[in-house]
Amino acid sequence: MKAVGVYKTLPIDHVEALVDRLIPLPVTGALDLLVRVEAISVNPADYRARGRKTDDGQFAVLGWDVAGTVVGLGSNVTSGFTLGDAVYYAGDVSRPGANSEFHVVDSRIVGHRPGRLSVSEAAAIPLTALTAWEALFDRIGFSRTQANRQQSLLIVGGAGGAGSMAIQLARLLPGVRVIATASRLESQAWCRELGADAVIDHFADMRAQLENLGLPQVDAILLLNDPDRHFPALADVLAPQGTICSIVPFKAAPDINLLMRKSASFVWEFMSTRPMYATADMSRQRDILNIITGLIEAGQIKSAASRDLGTINAENLRIAHSLLESGRTIGKLTLTGF
Repeated sequence: MKAVGVYKTLPIDHVEALVDRLIPLPVTGALDLLVRVEAISVNPADYRARGRKTDDGQFAVLGWDVAGTVVGLGSNVTSGFTLGDAVYYAGDVSRPGANSEFHVVDSRIVGHRPGRLSVSEAAAIPLTALTAWEALFDRIGFSRTQANRQQSLLIVGGAGGAGSMAIQLARLLPGVRVIATASRLESQAWCRELGADAVIDHFADMRAQLENLGLPQVDAILLLNDPDRHFPALADVLAPQGTICSIVPFKAAPDINLLMRKSASFVWEFMSTRPMYATADMSRQRDILNIITGLIEAGQIKSAASRDLGTINAENLRIAHSLLESGRTIGKLTLTGF
């Protein structure tokens, strides 16, 4: 089958940073689905994985956002899926990625994709939806159905993929004021369009901007980019007993003591934790994706797909990685078909 992958870490403008290859069809495990890949989305996780690839002579396939069709079932997949099902999922970063014609994935983390979306629009959903959902509900502790103790949420990096989904989910929360950050006019407009109550610039004085909104402190913060730069300012504007949830690793150890006197919490969200460690609640990701499908079908949230770069091949994926590395993309980049 056709696949796109990497042999060793190279700058993205190098012609061999990502290459096309023919590789064997994957072997389907007992709990796996074999999926014909129809569209993919590209995420910062992809270029970070490319940047960590050791020069060991092995070809590695990246990509963890998929929309496709089930063409094979593992021996222990007894319910929930049939051949021909239209599905979407984010996969498992500890297994081969999905930048290939066919892909195997554990059935417990696969959802039935929304019928009202195109295949590329659907591919833009899974990783960001799972990240935003787990961050808001599993890590920070927001409730979808009850009054929330946290009355304000600051989303740092609202115009990216995870931010776009987090804004849409957060605006559905009872009694929660949603503030997003974005630095450019077009990205600020994008955040407002998705439902943010207000938008501030994370490169300017965030405390002053929040005070101008009548909000000197925020109860919860979702940190989606550049944590080394933003953490001190965020620790300052976080309310006592508040929570910061980050999805991005620090390059240097932060001064976590900044949170001590506020009895504040710092938590991580890593979408791949459940599948990587086969946690007892691993199938929760399937449930989340199916809830997301219901919200999309009801018109309550939409895909953040913003640009389709064409056929799934090395040249187009190098373009996608380059755009993401620039840090100036809005929404999600997708590729469709082989």
